[in-house]
Amino acid sequence: MKNSMITIDCRDVLSIKSELVVYVSDQVAAIPTLKINEFMLSSLNDDAIDKNMVITAIKEFLDSIGESRNFAVISNNNVISIKSVTGKVIERNPTMSTGFFSCTHCGFVTSYEVELQNHMKIHYL
Repeated sequence: MKNSMITIDCRDVLSIKSELVVYVSDQVAAIPTLKINEFMLSSLNDDAIDKNMVITAIKEFLDSIGESRNFAVISNNNVISIKSVTGKVIERNPTMSTGFFSCTHCGFVTSYEVELQNHMKIHYL
């Protein structure tokens, strides 16, 4: 099934969200938009995104870090959820240690907090 935008719910894997975003968006050639507990993928040139490719990329990533047995990838319409089936939590450094700041409204990403604050002002004009 092909969609122009897909949401990936990362609530159960927040500690690896940043790495997952990079891997999945590269595999499916899509533009990521970061949110607090999820990220969205949209196509580069209004082509549809193959949901099966996104699911496969997520499973490949989980397998590459040895976590494929502990997490299920569940698809419901345009939302793909990654759920812990064993109750396991992946222990990693927090995602904010990467030094990037993301706009909660549109996904704009910058490495400077001041630049994000200035950017946020455009949403309230």
